[in-house]
Amino acid sequence: MKKDMNSKLLCSVYRSASREGMYLYVKTSDELSKVPDALISLLGQPELVMKFLVVPEKSVARVTGQAVMDAIEEKGFYLQMPLVEDDDMADIAQKNSKLNKLA
Repeated sequence: MKKDMNSKLLCSVYRSASREGMYLYVKTSDELSKVPDALISLLGQPELVMKFLVVPEKSVARVTGQAVMDAIEEKGFYLQMPLVEDDDMADIAQKNSKLNKLA
């Protein structure tokens, strides 16, 4: 369900204890109550990292705030997965880091 551009959501972000780069976004007033037990088991003991206000037009977790808000409204959470780098992307990142050091 789409929210209007004036909507906001106070969000809590939890870091996975067992998976590097995996974060769980939930509505602060619900905290982890709407997150399935199986997902909590997968994450390990979630660690609260921060709370912030999500607005539709701002980017959050490599997606729009609207996408995060929609997922939380529909499922009760938004799960940010770690970036997956293939060999080509790792090579490009290595070359870019060398170029950045020259600047």
